[in-house]
Formats: sequence, structure tokens, C-alpha cells
Amino acid sequence: MVIDHKLQKAEEAIKKTTQNINPRYRLGYHIMGEGNWINDPNGLVQYKGEYHVFYQHHPYDENWGPMHWGHVKSKDLVNWEYAPIALAPGDEYDRDGCFSGSAVNNDGELTLIYTGHNYINQEEDTFYQTQNIAVSTDGVVFEKVGQNPVIAHPPEDSAHHFRDPKVWKHNNQWYMIVGNSTKNQTGRVILYKSQDLRKWEYVGVLAQSDGTLGYMWECPDFFDLGGKHILLISPQGIESKGDDYNNLFQTGYFVGEYDYEKNEYVKGEFLELDHGHDFYAAQTLVDEKGRRIVIGWMDMWESEMPTKQDGWCGALTIPRELTLGKNNTVFMNPVDEMVELRETKSVELENTSLSDYHLAKENSSLLEIKAEFDLTECKAESVGLTIKGVEEEEVVITYHIQDEKLSLDCSKMGKEEDGGRTTGLVNDGKLTLRIFLDRSSIEVFANDGMKTMTSRIYPTEERLGVMCFANKGEVKVKEFMYWKLKDIWK
Repeated sequence: MVIDHKLQKAEEAIKKTTQNINPRYRLGYHIMGEGNWINDPNGLVQYKGEYHVFYQHHPYDENWGPMHWGHVKSKDLVNWEYAPIALAPGDEYDRDGCFSGSAVNNDGELTLIYTGHNYINQEEDTFYQTQNIAVSTDGVVFEKVGQNPVIAHPPEDSAHHFRDPKVWKHNNQWYMIVGNSTKNQTGRVILYKSQDLRKWEYVGVLAQSDGTLGYMWECPDFFDLGGKHILLISPQGIESKGDDYNNLFQTGYFVGEYDYEKNEYVKGEFLELDHGHDFYAAQTLVDEKGRRIVIGWMDMWESEMPTKQDGWCGALTIPRELTLGKNNTVFMNPVDEMVELRETKSVELENTSLSDYHLAKENSSLLEIKAEFDLTECKAESVGLTIKGVEEEEVVITYHIQDEKLSLDCSKMGKEEDGGRTTGLVNDGKLTLRIFLDRSSIEVFANDGMKTMTSRIYPTEERLGVMCFANKGEVKVKEFMYWKLKDIWK
């Protein structure tokens, strides 16, 4: 195999960067780059007994730039190790970036399907995009194929937005969806099919905006879940509406029924998948246990990113299992393997009436916290948890009982301009909160994954502890406990 000097150069650049990173916000058990910029998760796949996650990566700078594919792998979804950078741009079909895409195991050949980004005029942001593939037999070293681009042009009624291919197999046929926009700026997902991953036939539009769901649908994914077909998309250009769509861009899903023969997708309403500040460009895989696992980019475009001054930027969420819950909504919970991170356990409250607060003094930055409140005879107006710094800093998770709303307020820990997020959560007699806290992130799973809220946080104070509270009345706390978690990168 010919040595790819572009990859060699990128590897050397990233190794050089790692020597000067400020570790204050480096995460303890999340996927990050070794240094510099990362964004979307790409190519989620299980191959030869290992989970592989690739990600959009600029190895030369802590800001977004010409996209490469960074790469980590794991045997257990918990302990990750860095692999060499998998893709570097610079060929005639991906001159200015190897943009997002997916991965499949094609009879033992690991195949990456990605978008080649090519500027016509960078200052005016005019460009064209192509779909390409690269292959590997060891899951580490990839070679772009001679047939690239395998799709050179979008359909004639398209704008130039044509990216993020997601490929899967159904009845011995390969299918690909691509995020797209029409010439009148309507976001949509288009469908192709192939016998060999090299020659692709355009099938048509799988789904498109009704005019309210933005100008471009990024990072599409399409899969069976609980007997339904889920279309996962990250639309750009949706207007905020009350508690919904308050980030610059969103990630959400439709639930529906799909007919492969007719390419007909009958779907319900668009629902956000996560309700925090920092969740975008999610992608899934189905693993050998039959689980549908999702990982998202744990950041948001144009948000404050203080780690840039530390020599790195961007992270991915913990892996989560998707299930179809009641009322055709998708539930999201940490994969079972996350319990392997647990070290010491501390039980703070069990079956205790609480009318004010209880503080668990714990200054560790890496925690899993569990709390369950019995709301059946609750007199309090609101209940929840507060992550407290030693002075003024705090993150507050509050359930407002009468309003049946869950809120996450990070305004006193790095989100001063954009502190609060709120989502509806039905009061069915209890509130369970499972929280994963890392040095610069919080992931909240409420009522067994019915709602999740993911945000980056940037503390400057030492941690005082975690406070369980009830406001203006009494609540029964069935349990309040936490575990210190292992740092996988040390």
C-alpha cells in the first residue's frame, strides 16, 4: 500500500499539539480528539469485535478547518483508544474536506462512505460535494478507491448542499440516504441504492420539510426501532418556538412506517431528541447484541468554546441505547456498559422526607448521580439537584411539578448568555434522574430516558458537592446516591 503523506503529516501535527494542552477541561470518560478540533461522530460500526467511532477532525488547529476523519476504537464502549487518522482531504474529489459519513462491514472489508467537500470560492462559501468511499481490511489503515467519486452530482433539483451519507443493507441491497436541500432551500433527505457500494442509482426523496423544518437536513439516519422506522435528522434553520428549538441547530426524529417497494415514508411530527444546549449530528449503529446505539456531537455551532484556548475543542456524548417508548417517542439511556466506570459508591438518602435540601459534599469532577423522588403525595412546588461550586457557581436541574416541566440551568457555569433549557415531562408519580458529570459536561437522563438534556459546562471553582432539594414543601426521596467514576484517559 502506498504511504499517504497527507495522513502522516496530520498525525505528526496532532502529536505535536498534545504536548501543549491545558488539561483543566479535558474529559474523563468521553471521546475527544487528542488535540485540536473535532465535531460530528462518523462511521459508527462494530467490526471484528471492536466498536469504531470516527469523527470530523481538524488536526492542525483548534478551530474548524479542512476536515479529516479522526478515529477511536473500543471493545466495550467505555474504554477508548486512539487509532491513526483514517482519512485526509486533498484528492481531486475531496480537495477541501472529508466531510461526515458512515461505515459498513462489507463481507469483512470495512467501508467508509463520506462526503468530499470542494470549494469553488471559499470566501463566498460556494462549493460542490461528492460521495466517496475508502476501504480497509484491518479497520485501521484505509485506502480511497479508484472509482471515487461514487456519486459525483446531486439530483438536478438540488442546491449544492449534498452531504453526510448514511448506508445500510436491506434484503441484500445497499441503501444510502444523503442530507440535501432543494434549489428553493427546503431541507430534505434523498435515497440511493446499490448492489456493490460503487455504482449508485437515485431512487428519489425519502422525506422533506413542510416549510417549517429548515433549509438543510444534515446527518440523516434511518433505521428500524420497535417495529417502526425512525428518521433521525439535524435540520438547520428552524425558528425557536417556546421551549423547543432553542439551539442554533437541532437534532430530532420522525417515527413512521416505510415501504421499500414504493419509497413511501408516512411519518408523524418532528421531535427533538435531546433538550440541552449541546447535542448535534447524532449517528447510530446496531451492534451484535441488537441494540441501536447513538452518539452525538456534544457541542453546538457558534457557541462559546473555552477549550480552544487550551489547545483542543469538541467532544462526543457517552454512547446511549435507543428504544421506542410510549406514544411513539424515542427513549435514550446510557448503554449498560457505563456501569463499568463506577468506583466508590456513596448512598446519601433512602426513603427520606425532604423539605429543604441535603448536600453531599464531594469535590470529584467525574460522577454518576442517581436520585428518585416520589411525587404521589408531594407537597413541594419543585424538586431537583444542584451541582455546586465552592462559591457562586452551580448547575441546577429542576422539575416544576405543577407545570410538568424539567429545566437545566447552566447560566452560572459557563453559559451566562444562554443559560436555561426546559422540556415537558409528564408527572406520572415519580421523578428519576440519572446524571453523568464530567469535567466540562453534564448529561441528564430523566424518567428512564424519556427525556435527556446534554450540555457543556465550564467551571472555574472547585466543586463543593451535589445538593438534593425540595422547594416550598416536602417530598419523599426514595434514593439519592452517587459513584465516583474512572478516568479512562489516565
